[in-house]
Amino acid sequence: MEKVREMQSSTILIHKATIINEGSSFTGSLLLEGERISRIFREEVPEVILNACRRVIDARGMWLMPGVIDDQVHFRDPGLTYKGDIHTESRAAVAGGVTSYMEMPNTNPQTVTWDALCRKMEMAAGKSVANFSFYLGATNDNTEELKRADLTNICGVKVFMGSSTGNMLVDNEKALQRIFAEVDALIATHCEKEEIIRKNIDTYKKELGEFIPIKYHPLIRSVEACYQSSAHAVELADKYGSRLHVLHLSTARELSLFDVKPLEEKKITAEACVHHLWFSDADYEKLGARIKWNPAVKTAEDREALREALKTGKLDVVATDHAPHLLREKEGGVLQAASGGPLVQHSLQVMLALVKKGLYTKELVVEKMSHAPARLFRVRERGYIREGYYADLVLVDPSKPYTVTPENIFYKCGWSPFEGETFSCSVHTTFVNGNIVYQNGNVMEGIFGKALEFNR
Repeated sequence: MEKVREMQSSTILIHKATIINEGSSFTGSLLLEGERISRIFREEVPEVILNACRRVIDARGMWLMPGVIDDQVHFRDPGLTYKGDIHTESRAAVAGGVTSYMEMPNTNPQTVTWDALCRKMEMAAGKSVANFSFYLGATNDNTEELKRADLTNICGVKVFMGSSTGNMLVDNEKALQRIFAEVDALIATHCEKEEIIRKNIDTYKKELGEFIPIKYHPLIRSVEACYQSSAHAVELADKYGSRLHVLHLSTARELSLFDVKPLEEKKITAEACVHHLWFSDADYEKLGARIKWNPAVKTAEDREALREALKTGKLDVVATDHAPHLLREKEGGVLQAASGGPLVQHSLQVMLALVKKGLYTKELVVEKMSHAPARLFRVRERGYIREGYYADLVLVDPSKPYTVTPENIFYKCGWSPFEGETFSCSVHTTFVNGNIVYQNGNVMEGIFGKALEFNR
């Protein structure tokens, strides 16, 4: 009797969903007790449990997946909060089925000391709807600070190799070598070679003046600029035995630097972002600077190579590089318009749209957006639907189309590069630590996520 009363006060049953997890799909039910997944039922749920649950969610016809873990976002907090902040962007994240994120250090002030990172963690604890972690940012002279980091409490160290927002470019070769040789944390890199980019800018300025049309952006931030920088990062990681994760690959050529083998056997890994998997340079004509990112969206051939590399295992995870700007900051040509855009609310829908197109299976999407990030970063007890794990989950309605409009956008900046796009499915409900944080278009207020912990 006591157990029944306890269940009535603390349990949720997600009933008869199609559960997508660890490479397979099956009809089943999930019992949540408090923060955790208590039971997974592959058969019928016992009547006593069904009757005792505080809440039963009828999930027939829906897909139940582990929540997305996004390993690369810029939430602009502190210092740039007119674009977005931890609260607003984490609300957008859970509306898109993202239950955990890893945020970048190029804020104001920059997160380049252990004390600054701890302050950010404290701030997020009372603001973030999703679970969170933060990268410690590298500079030309903070290697000793990087070595202080508690590896059980940070996702990694971020190194801007050739391009940086917020003056965090690490362009001193001795400093780079020290980071790769002495820092035990996972090293995540933005790879574009600044020298090549500057040369290309000078060439096009001579030809076109100060206003260079957006279509030239992928020619300025060129394939060669990406390849040389990524090759240099891989060379350093090979030399020093570093754990390297190359962010947002954008070219076919870079793929030659990476191996096809199980994730657990890799010390060098790579990420694809949804915008490089969705858009190509043909889209600049219609969308202009709305799809201006660093690294740039490149050719359809590059996009196809990235899509294929995700299937073969050369690319290990899918993320967003969510980086909101106000629309007025996205005006002008290559030299004027800001690089970056908001993506975290729609990344899962983008990938499931590619499933609908026949490019991927829904099981592969779960692998690349949930399982693989959890394994790659060694996230503790998240990223899978397993008994005893945290109940970070997303319930998707595959039969309910969703059109992106200004009215249903949660980003503080108020726009999306996907406006007008109708996706084949909708995010119905998102759970973070067993709590319903998003359902049917509404984010629940007053519920906050937890700091991610890592098995290191």
